[in-house]
Parts: sequence; C-alpha cells; structure tokens
Amino acid sequence: MDAALGPAKLTYGDGRYEILRHGAYVVCAVTGRQIPLHDLNYWSVARQEPYVDGDAALAGFARAEQASK
Repeated sequence: MDAALGPAKLTYGDGRYEILRHGAYVVCAVTGRQIPLHDLNYWSVARQEPYVDGDAALAGFARAEQASK
C-alpha cells in the first residue's frame, strides 16, 4: 500500500462507494486501522463509516445502537 498517497475520501452507498478524493486507503471507524481500497468490503451507509472487517462492522453497529438509546 502506498501510504504516501494518504487517505481517500469516499461516499458510501448500497453495495458500492464513490471516490470523492483519491487516496491509498480509508481508516476503520472502529479500530483506526488503514484499509486499502481494494480490501474495503464493509461500511455503513447510514453513518458513512468504513470497517476493516465483519467484527469491526458489528462493533460499529452495536455502538450506534447503544448511542441511540
């Protein structure tokens, strides 16, 4: 991964995302880990958050659920 490119800025949609600013990665909303765009498979459309994996996605959804109570 070419971190010199820095983070990308994306808009997350249903089953796809749109690149607003090109970059090498996005940052997981739960873990803070860098996710290369070619490995990005999990995100929340409602919260516009990327997740590094399924466990992080579940944690993100649980966090949002707790915040809404």
